[in-house]
Amino acid sequence: MVSDAAATPSSARQRPSVGDVASLAGVSQGTVSNVLNHPDKVAAATREKVERAMSLLGYVPNTAARSLKTGSTRSIGLIVSDLSNSLFVDVARGAESGAEHGGLTMMLANSDARVERESAYLDMFAQARVTGILMTLNDAAHFATVARRAPAGIPLVLLNFIAPTSQFCSVDVDNTLGGYLATQHLVETGRTRLAFIGGPEELQPVAERRNGFRRAVAESPGVTSEIVSPDWINRADGFAVGLALADRIAAGEIDGIFAASDLLAAGIVQALAGRTDIRVPDDVGIVGYDNNQAAWDSPIPISTIAQPGEEVGRLGAMLLQEEAAPGAEPHEHSAVVLPPRLVVRQSSVRTG
Repeated sequence: MVSDAAATPSSARQRPSVGDVASLAGVSQGTVSNVLNHPDKVAAATREKVERAMSLLGYVPNTAARSLKTGSTRSIGLIVSDLSNSLFVDVARGAESGAEHGGLTMMLANSDARVERESAYLDMFAQARVTGILMTLNDAAHFATVARRAPAGIPLVLLNFIAPTSQFCSVDVDNTLGGYLATQHLVETGRTRLAFIGGPEELQPVAERRNGFRRAVAESPGVTSEIVSPDWINRADGFAVGLALADRIAAGEIDGIFAASDLLAAGIVQALAGRTDIRVPDDVGIVGYDNNQAAWDSPIPISTIAQPGEEVGRLGAMLLQEEAAPGAEPHEHSAVVLPPRLVVRQSSVRTG
């Protein structure tokens, strides 16, 4: 029986050992090891005694030593492209939930969409002997490097990107459908002179949203369109585009804008707010993409395409665990594509 008054290890500075826990709980060191590594194999009453002994002693498992023995830790790594984007915060929440459901913890790294940091974090997580790695990927040009640097023997699941199933599992959102829904909404609200504000061609999600825009325009007789490609998809890029297009918007040459990100859309709204001859949404309707804070916190709330970020992360974590689980059958990679949804706010619906 474990007593609350049990003695502590001989030295106040000595770290409690498995032997100390076993002695206090009245079990073998093998039983303590099973509680740590295979708790399902230990009777509930025995497991409770061991866990109580650990608590009384302040015992902290040596995860590094355990990982050397078992070949991996009970953790997964998540590399996200941009933690300032609330979409990736949602992805992280979902991934953590999926990991927790499987008895795993999660470590988080932010790459800022830089390929050298993506590679460095892949190496770091491999050295940490994680069970598997989740990675969000925006730039198709990075894929070859990521595939080459992916650590052998550790599952890697890509998020926000469709990967070849011959190489990896992946979870993405149907960006083409999202682009189509945004553009269709502008057409349905009476906009006929549209502009798509995108970004670099190598950004796969942006390219797919552009494809959806073009498809919706092609299905809409009498609707004209143009493509504007700023250097990137942040607020400052949107602000610059808004300033550049303002005179044409005021002249009625553009009456609908689909921006490839909420940050772009927010920058455009901010730029147009300085013009007394342009009213959003009466003169120009604006739709963004992501449904992040930039959309709902804007002085004019921005219509957008919402992505199920938490579901992307959760499903990614589940796929990772399936791939990592030992089994007689070889693992088959899968590519999951989730549908987005339109969120209508003030920026796209005329008041009159």
